[in-house]
This record gives sequence, C-alpha cells and structure tokens, in this order.
Amino acid sequence: MALHEDHHTAEHTPEAAAEHPSEHPSEHTAEAAAPLSRRRFTAGAGTVAAVAGLAAAAPAAPAAPPPETFSEAAGTADWQTCLAVARAILLLDEDGSELTPRYERILRDGLPRSGAAAAGTPGKKVLVVGAGPAGLVAALLLRRAGHHVTVIEANGNRAGGRIKTFRTGGHEGAEQPFADPRQYAEAGAMRIPGSHPLVMGLIDRLGLGRRRFHLVDVDADGRPAYRTWINVNGIRVRRAEYAKDPRAVNRSFGVPEKYRDVPAARILGRVLDPVRDEYSTVGPDGKRVNKPLPECLEGWARVVRRFGDWSMHRFLTEHAKFDERTIDLIGTLENLTSRLPLSFLHSFIGWSLISPDTTFWELAGGTATLPDALLKEFGELGGSVRFDRRATRVEYRAGGRADRGDTPHIGADGPAVWIDTVSEGRDGAVVREQFTGDCAVLTVPFSGLRQVQIAPPLSYGKRRAVTELHYDSATKVLLEFSRRWWEFGEADWKRELERVRPGLYDAYRLGRAPDDGSLLGAHPSVPRGHISAAQRVHYTACRWISRDQPEAAGVVGGGSVCDNPNRFMFNPSHRVEGSEGGVLLASYSWADDARRWDCLDDDARYPYALRGVQQVYGQRVEVFYTGAGRTQSWQRDPYAYGEAAVLLPGQHTELFPLLGRREGPLFFAGDHTSIRTAWIEGALESAVRAALEVHRA
Repeated sequence: MALHEDHHTAEHTPEAAAEHPSEHPSEHTAEAAAPLSRRRFTAGAGTVAAVAGLAAAAPAAPAAPPPETFSEAAGTADWQTCLAVARAILLLDEDGSELTPRYERILRDGLPRSGAAAAGTPGKKVLVVGAGPAGLVAALLLRRAGHHVTVIEANGNRAGGRIKTFRTGGHEGAEQPFADPRQYAEAGAMRIPGSHPLVMGLIDRLGLGRRRFHLVDVDADGRPAYRTWINVNGIRVRRAEYAKDPRAVNRSFGVPEKYRDVPAARILGRVLDPVRDEYSTVGPDGKRVNKPLPECLEGWARVVRRFGDWSMHRFLTEHAKFDERTIDLIGTLENLTSRLPLSFLHSFIGWSLISPDTTFWELAGGTATLPDALLKEFGELGGSVRFDRRATRVEYRAGGRADRGDTPHIGADGPAVWIDTVSEGRDGAVVREQFTGDCAVLTVPFSGLRQVQIAPPLSYGKRRAVTELHYDSATKVLLEFSRRWWEFGEADWKRELERVRPGLYDAYRLGRAPDDGSLLGAHPSVPRGHISAAQRVHYTACRWISRDQPEAAGVVGGGSVCDNPNRFMFNPSHRVEGSEGGVLLASYSWADDARRWDCLDDDARYPYALRGVQQVYGQRVEVFYTGAGRTQSWQRDPYAYGEAAVLLPGQHTELFPLLGRREGPLFFAGDHTSIRTAWIEGALESAVRAALEVHRA
C-alpha cells in the first residue's frame, strides 16, 4: 500500500515531531481579521498533515519556550465515540483487552479452531475482492481454516495493491524497468517500521530477507551522519549543521526571534508534547512510555474529543499560536505545507504510533517479495486468484433472497453474494464473468468502491463513508544513474569526471561546463540508447541556470529536503549486488505537491526531476544519468484511486466507526478501515479482523 511504509504516509524520523494544544481564540482574533488565504479558507473544513517526513533530526539545540497547558475543552463528538476511536488507536477490543497479541498469534498459527469449518461441515465459499496485502492475508487465513476462497483482482498481472516494486521479472512478469536489469525501486511501500509487530512477524514467518532502511544517512560504520542537505530559500546546509545552528535557515523564513535558534522539528515537537502528555509520560531515560492502559485509553479519547475536528493549520494557528512565517518553516522542512488543510488528528496519530528511535526495515529484492510469498502460499493451499477481473456490480442477499432477474433460480441455500466482473480487454476481447459465494470481503479502496454498483444499497452511514472518505495524492519520480554519485567524495568525482573529458572536474567546479544537455549520460559507464531525443529537448528548454557546485554529498541512505518541486529525495540504503549504479528517489511528494507533477508526461517528468536534483547536488550528476526512470502517481492509478485514505477534520469520529462495519454477507478490509491508514500494518489488522468475522459468521 503506498502503503506508506513508506508512507503516507505519516512517516517519522528520529527528529520526530510532536504537537501542542491551547485554547480556541474567539472569532475576533487577529487571524479572523487577516486577509483570506487558502490556508484560512480551508482551515475550518481541512484535512491531515503528515508530520513526517524526512526530517532527520540531529544533535540537540536550544529549546523553544514551553507552550500552554493542555486544555480539556470538548469538541463536537460524544464521549463514547471518542473512546471507540481511542480503542482503535491502541488496538483494543470492546472490553479494553489488547488485540495485538491475539492478531500476532492468528497470523502465526491460523484462525481459532472453531466455527463451521472446524466442526466438520463444509467451509464457506468466500469471495475476496482485491489482491493487496489485506485481501491476500484475509484469503490466506480463511483458506488455511478450510474455507473455499477466490480472490478477484482487477489488475491483469500484478498483486500487491500499493505494494509495487519496479523490477525485472517478479510474479507479474514485468518488463525490464531500468538500463541495468539488476536494479529495482519502489513505487509504493518502501520502509517498514520495526514498531509494527504484525507485518514484522509476517515477514519473519514467511522467511523474507530484511535489512535496515536508513531513514537518516549513515557513515561507514552505520552510524547516523546527518550529511544530507536542506536546500531552501537559496540556502544549502547539511542537516547536522542546521541542527547545530539553524539561524540562517530560520531567518530566511522570517520567523520571530524566539524561534531563530530552534530547529523546525523541535519547534513543532514542543507544541505537541502537551498533547502526548495526555496518554504518555517521559521516563528517566528521556523516552516516552504509555501510561497504564485505562489512563492511556482515556487520554487518547480526550485528544480525539479535543482535536478530532481540527485541521493541522487550525492547530498551529489557534492552539500553538504560530505565525505564518513559523508555519512556513515547519511546513517546508517537516513536510506539512501541502497538507495543512487536512486533519490534525490523522497526522498526530500516525506520528505517535512510531517512536523517534524506531528502526525501519526494507525487504531485500523489493517490498513486492511480500505479496510474492503470500501468493505462493495461497496457491499451494489450493486458493484461486483471478486476475484481470474488475468488479462492476455486487449484489447480496440482505435478509431474504435477492431479486435478480438475470440469474437462474437460487434456492434458500443458494449463494448470498453475486459479483459481476469485466476484463480490461487485454486480449482484444472484453470478457464478463460472474462469481458467487456465501460472503465477500471487499478490500478495494472506498475511492474505487464508489465506482461499483451495489444492490441493495448499503446502509446510509456506509454509503456516506464510501462517498466522503478522503484520499490524498502521492507521486514518486525515480531516476537511474550508472554510478552511486551520492556516495562519492571529491576524489571520486575528479577521477570519474576526468574519464569523461580532461578538465571537466574543474569546469563543473568553476561553472564553465556546458548546460545544453550535451553532457547528459556522458560517462562511459552509461549504456546508450535510453536518453530519448524528447528528454534532451525538455532538459535543454527548461533547464535552470546555476553555476553553484556544492561539495560532494558523501552519504549512504537518508534523504534531502528542498523547496523546489522535487521536495524530498531519498538515497538507496543499500547497493544492488553486482551493480555499480543505483536508483535515486528523485522526488517524493504529496497532496498538491504531487498533483503538480501529473500534467507532465514521462519524457518531461524525468528531465524536470533531474534538474531539481541538480539544484541540490550540483549540475555534474547529469553525466551518470542513464535516461531510464520510473514514476508512480497513485492519484492517476486506475486501481488505487489515490495514495491512501488521509482523513479530513471530523472524519475520525464521523466516519471511522463505519468503515469496517459489515453489511449482511459483505465484510470490509483494507488499511482504510484501520486507524493506521497508508501502512501495511493497518492492512494486516483489517485482514485479521475481517477473516475472524467471516470465520465466525
């Protein structure tokens, strides 16, 4: 799932952000009197801010003044609803017992030995719509328990949903995506928090190889180095330098004097701390620990009631009392700008579920090895996956039997669910096929389910959730290079540039190298034939003129942040065995930042992304560019309909309790039905819950 294991997805680094509360000002505040802006216009109806990002914090710096004490002023939701959301955050059942150990056991050992299948009667005939992680895991659990399971997938040749690896081969038989066939890169989920027990346990049970994902760049000994760049307002500094002395960057935003010497992540963290105090305490070692479970639950419920219908911008202005310049600083460095109108609670929950010292992991060979393994095991158990079958209509028997004129007579013991599908015409002909079952597990995003006819209509609350649940955008642009120049020192650069042309090292250093695109892919290691004429035209016509040549990056892993359209760039954490090159995540953006890439075709998108990389790392990187790239816009994806469910203010209390609720023989799963949207962990939680419901029905 773009699953934001990457993602989406509120992703947090050691410089983790935290937030703070204060009182609502009256309607006649300075903000109300200020000129109308997009942020103010949307603040009342806004949505989430991914407090995440890339902000990799480094050494400590002077602290900002402490914010006001947390207020227990009530919001609009009733207390029982707030408690229900709080239970979902902590993954508790109605009795307040922890579900995580139970779910871990089920993923390891299977569903409980109870229900019809265990009693010797035939298992249920189950249809699972969607072959993402939620659908595959629910199908696998039900098949292991003796049920007859068919998975219906719209995509013609790929399982995994928003887990998608650009690679050669794989279960989908993908074409070679890069000039070097050994290279691969992630279109979706790319980093998995070690604090997510369900996905970590599943990975280990399946025997998949995992290794550290370096959210922060590391030195030769694997220790955090903080040498990646912050490049904003015409200022370029290493992260470590910014953490020690943030004044130049902060002054460039015009923040008040009290914040001039405080890193952006620390400014944000201090206003979030009082909110965190509601459910956790700081231990003697300086690390936060949750309060005893009953207190923790009530604390989270108070947070939900207090801020459930607030946008991030409202929180930062009304509660934290930040001025616009400080919000601009935090938004740019901490990846909040494009999501200021979205729900405060969504971002805060996502951040709070990952501690600052969380270890992140990646799967060797790509995240798609996870659905590979699930597909293999499901097939070995006799399960069936039908690809190229897009669901167009779902009819179900609600109470009495359904009235279906075009279906042969079905007796009282006949199917309870009918699903009509259509192929995508990949073989030159449209194929329609109907599937029937005793029940169905629908895992497709609600943004896609809205395109499916369901009869009889779902309950009003469920239809409202399907219609209104907000999905955000996310776009990645990946560029292949024949050498891992981000790991270079100056000696490496001089050696390699002199191989292209004598004197070229000094030409770049002195700003005398040609900038007409003639040096694109000029290094001898670059395979020929991948840089198209159109790419050269776009690069030449739209290049940014700059004579600035920064020093060698010299980093492994981690990422840089900038205020150009690329926004965030990630370096590979590990080299691909046998390859001297690498694939750089040249641009990773969300919301409005992502949508602004979507009007560009690939031949323009890759040169535009390359010039953004050059603005941060220098023009000379062009000599290693192979011309091969890949891009993923989840908003334009015909199966995802968006990056992930990123809730609007108020949707946690208004819609969340409805998302996973069954409707007769229809059950619902997917990360959008979990509080952990955009994470594989949320998909697995929902899969276990839905499988249990089906098994016990």
